[in-house]
Amino acid sequence: MIEVRDLKKSFGPQRVLDGVSFRIETGESVVIIGRSGCGKSILLKHLIGLLTSEEGEVLVDGENLGRMNERQLLRVRHKFGMLFQGAALFDSMTVAENVGFALRRLGKLTEAEIAKKIGEALDMVELPGVEEKKPSELSGGMRKRVGLARAIVYQPEIVLYDEPTTGLDPIVADSIDQLILRVCERLKVTTVVVTHDMRSARRIGQRIMMLHRGKIYVTGTPDEIFRSQDPVVNRFVNGISDPKELYF
Repeated sequence: MIEVRDLKKSFGPQRVLDGVSFRIETGESVVIIGRSGCGKSILLKHLIGLLTSEEGEVLVDGENLGRMNERQLLRVRHKFGMLFQGAALFDSMTVAENVGFALRRLGKLTEAEIAKKIGEALDMVELPGVEEKKPSELSGGMRKRVGLARAIVYQPEIVLYDEPTTGLDPIVADSIDQLILRVCERLKVTTVVVTHDMRSARRIGQRIMMLHRGKIYVTGTPDEIFRSQDPVVNRFVNGISDPKELYF
């Protein structure tokens, strides 16, 4: 479903992605891990055409995003739902307005049909009856759930998650992980998760890829990654700093 070929991206003199290549199959659940600032979120934005690379290709269902105009990109983006870091809800809107935002912009459904889809999406993320609340009235975990409801309300084929458990306590984080797994199973979507949370990575991923120094350093099953004796992988998944490096 998704193929990335030798992707390179720089910001000024800093090369963030330096030849990233991988494939994600239809229905697969893949987790991308790596140090802060290594380019994981930048990579996600390339997958939906929000950023363009200097070199390399991103293909979705065989279509090259780099060769598309804005209208063609919008068509491909409708295959994606995305849960942004921090949920990225509109503070001035109610939950229902946030979740139904994309549906209203499409202009293809009646208000009754939109309300029904909003209710179904909120039921799936276990938040029935919160349609009229504002984001400020919700806890961090509830905002994440509303963000996920917005991502899945139009039944995408692919869902991207950018740090879905950041800032949540372990119990709420576990509930978000279980929700991601449930959405994947019920909607049969392809799932791509960027996370620093190693417990989440182990639970969610059928396959884990580690981004390191601008490339996919290693890929494997959770067991393979967490049992790896490679010092770079082992230190990261076990949270062990390297005394030879400075951390800020």
